[in-house]
Amino acid sequence: MLARRTGTEHYSASLLRALSVLPEAREYPIALYVNLKSEKEVRERLEFDLPPSWQVRAIAFPRLWTHARLSWEMMNRPPGGLFVPSHVVPLWHPHRTVVTVHDLGYIYYPQAHTRLSRLYLHLSTRFSARAARRVIAISQATKRDLVKHYKVPARKIRVIYHGRDPIFVPVTDERKVKETAAKYGVEQPYCIHVGTLQPRKNLGLLVDAWERLRARMERPPQLLLAGRRGWLYDSLIDEVKAKGLGNLVKFADYVERDDLPALYSSAMALTFPSLYEGFGLPPLEAMSCGTPVIASTASSIPEVVGDAAIMLDPHDASAWADMVHLLSGDKTLREALSRKGLARAAHFTWERCARETWGVITQGL
Repeated sequence: MLARRTGTEHYSASLLRALSVLPEAREYPIALYVNLKSEKEVRERLEFDLPPSWQVRAIAFPRLWTHARLSWEMMNRPPGGLFVPSHVVPLWHPHRTVVTVHDLGYIYYPQAHTRLSRLYLHLSTRFSARAARRVIAISQATKRDLVKHYKVPARKIRVIYHGRDPIFVPVTDERKVKETAAKYGVEQPYCIHVGTLQPRKNLGLLVDAWERLRARMERPPQLLLAGRRGWLYDSLIDEVKAKGLGNLVKFADYVERDDLPALYSSAMALTFPSLYEGFGLPPLEAMSCGTPVIASTASSIPEVVGDAAIMLDPHDASAWADMVHLLSGDKTLREALSRKGLARAAHFTWERCARETWGVITQGL
């Protein structure tokens, strides 16, 4: 895996850190409800100090924490308002509740979930989006899904994008980038894909593209697939072996988060053919490192990359092979994409995300 936090946990932690230095939020009396045993444990896990006006309420509970324990807390010590950063609003909640919904991937890829898990996600997300006074969606694509599938009024949904993590900057130390690439078994030139290895990431397309590249190029770039093993991972491994691409397509199941900037920076390009994303952090991370991006036209991805990436049909392996081939021999194009990516990524900050989120929360209060 790429980090110990899930995507929603990363969002929650990054947003909380940014809110903790926002002047108007620092002065506001805020209680943090956390499923841990003690306030000390919460503070030890945080990588930043909380403002003096903020309180920690550690309320550990083994199962159904949100619907059982947090609902009980809302009934017995009701706050003036509640912000839920990840989908699930407690059954008992204040009228002034704001929730962030990240994606509805379980609708598009139901096979990735058990029947019970899928039913829970469907019921809880629909309830949360309808029950909350305001809904934050992390992309226009997620907003459209909420309106389409759950009939949530568009007027109560605000789109607020993620910020970029400050660790993602261009790494110019040649020794560092070479050592990091070697650590994960690749050498320049190589392309990289970052994300869980599962069907919606559409990695079979990249395998097909690299099979074409092998036939066309004397020395095609390697492809590093960096991400934890997901649903149907073994079939992807089998496909790589069956096509004899073991020397070209490399797998890195665990990548230290601190190594990612160097891996991005030394890559020829990020190849990101995903079929569905609530937001899609890897393109933003890669652009922040000055790495050219070749990305899918699907779901939210165009919102993130704008005109700073090469956008391709996620079903056309030949087009992907053509573009990697072109990019391999065109330094001018790579440099132009790098400049555009850096400029695009600069618009995505957690400070902006925190300020806009705080605006929605306070409107809801």
